[in-house]
Amino acid sequence: MLILILSGLFSGIISGMGIGGGTILIPALTFFSSLDQHTAQGINLLYFLPTAAVALFVHRKNNAVEWKLAVPVMLFGIIGASLGAWLALAISPTLLRRFFGIFLFFMGGYEIYKGFQKNKT
Repeated sequence: MLILILSGLFSGIISGMGIGGGTILIPALTFFSSLDQHTAQGINLLYFLPTAAVALFVHRKNNAVEWKLAVPVMLFGIIGASLGAWLALAISPTLLRRFFGIFLFFMGGYEIYKGFQKNKT
């Protein structure tokens, strides 16, 4: 239970930074509890709502939101989220877990590549 509490705290910190706490929370829920991938992702989405609201409040207070850009991104994000939720529920939890793992692998590789590129300059 302590590992899940710490996972929630850490994923909240990185959510507030705009990185996305699901990269921490979903693996923690699937590895350290008996939850399947669908349930872990559902909990992550519910967890996201209050953490995003708090982070948005802080970023808005510091004038760090460009509303002209944010509104169209949000509208298309809603469409994408609807399609993604439908797709996630249409495939098996095992396949969904593999896709999520592949996604994390490529995102990690991209971040490492960006780090090396930044060090070259």
